[in-house]
Amino acid sequence: MPKEDVILRFNKVSYEYGHNMPILNEADFSVRRGAKIALMGQNGAGKSTIFNLIAEAAKGDKAKTKPEDGAINIEKGLSVATAKQVITRDELSLTIQNFLENTFTEKIYNIAARIDEALKIVNLKADHDRLLNTFSGGQQARLLLAKALIQKPDILLLDEPTNNLDKAGIEHLTKFLLDYPKTCIVISHDAEFLNQFTEGVLYLDVFTHIVEKYTGNYFDVVEEIKKRLERERMKNVRLEKDIQHRKEQAGFFAQKGGHMRDVARKMREKIEILEEDVVDIRQEDKTIRKFFIPTQEELSGEILTLSSVSVVKNHKATTKKVKLALKKNEHLLLSGPNGIGKTTLLERLATGHANGEHIPTNVRIGYYRQDFSTLDFDSTVYDAIKTTMLTGSEEQLRACAAGFLLDSKILRTKIGSLSEGQKGLVAFTQIVLLRPGLLILDEPTNHINFRHIPVIAQALTSFQGAMILVSHVPDFLSQIKIDQVLDLTDL
Repeated sequence: MPKEDVILRFNKVSYEYGHNMPILNEADFSVRRGAKIALMGQNGAGKSTIFNLIAEAAKGDKAKTKPEDGAINIEKGLSVATAKQVITRDELSLTIQNFLENTFTEKIYNIAARIDEALKIVNLKADHDRLLNTFSGGQQARLLLAKALIQKPDILLLDEPTNNLDKAGIEHLTKFLLDYPKTCIVISHDAEFLNQFTEGVLYLDVFTHIVEKYTGNYFDVVEEIKKRLERERMKNVRLEKDIQHRKEQAGFFAQKGGHMRDVARKMREKIEILEEDVVDIRQEDKTIRKFFIPTQEELSGEILTLSSVSVVKNHKATTKKVKLALKKNEHLLLSGPNGIGKTTLLERLATGHANGEHIPTNVRIGYYRQDFSTLDFDSTVYDAIKTTMLTGSEEQLRACAAGFLLDSKILRTKIGSLSEGQKGLVAFTQIVLLRPGLLILDEPTNHINFRHIPVIAQALTSFQGAMILVSHVPDFLSQIKIDQVLDLTDL
């Protein structure tokens, strides 16, 4: 069949996530065969929910999740597979074989060969009986992709596929998608990655819950959206100036009495019409406020010393000697490919279980973990932030949270119900309120809206304590003050 065929269509689809939490309002768009599309929107807008609706629609009558209104039409017989953002906690105890074969409802007799093929595509070498919790974050990202590809779907949905991937992993994934002959929709905040293969954008507006469709180069689309928002802002400025002028006139005429009161009444009716034309500021285009991470007081001397690290090469861990010390206002970049041991080292440093390390007992550690396992998913956002806050008032807590777009409604929400990007903003809120002496950051831009990244980079650069950072995002790293680099590859 020709590539121009429409194989997926949302026809005025409306959907709510839970009570009074609208996600889509008469979403109306289509996707053609072989298209490579980016799905954009603010953290928590509902992008992953759209993926779930598409996957469920492919099940036909067996779908458990359906729109409240409208219809999702998928060409009959087409299959859909999703590479999700994270491996769930209960799946981490599975082997590769269990994880991948659980994808199928029926027994696959050539499963070993299918697994080998999928692992080869994602450029990962591993025994089928290896446990998932022994893999690094980047390797787990490849396994999530393998789980989708082993199904050989007609429509491939990728939810933040570059998170945790090193440079080689992103290059490998990009080449695969450029050569991929079938339809692919991608959620990602990695602009450079998206621009290399996408041909259009579906833009989910978290305020109106409408999906807008754009065609063309990713960067051009982003620029077009910015220009549209600026036009709306300028329209608001003109309208608000006109409204204020008319209000002043109406007030003046109302005091005159007689016929002038009728003139004032008509002017107020006109003001009401004008006020309806004012466009609300689009919440999905809000950026987190500039923030400052206070440093623990009364710190002096060496905050961290490290004499040895464990490095994993060829699936074997070996201890390597190093000579490293961090004082106040010294920032270290920890680098190396996926699976070499970066996350393991950061976790051991944060918990005090690293060999050859010394951190004074009075140093407070702010630890941003890439899988957010330091967060209690059953706790509300408010309680999670409150327990971290050392000093300050209720007003200061809520003001800090608001700066990270965590409003009163989100504060009442359980962390497990948040999007991955919102969990990241909760983690940053905790760090600010903790006032740490040592920051340990493992891929802090994962899942984060690209608009927030320059703000986060500025805050990290100005942090006056010691900092250890792992990130595979060159543009992000270029904006941060780095004093030392420890490349585990060179050890």
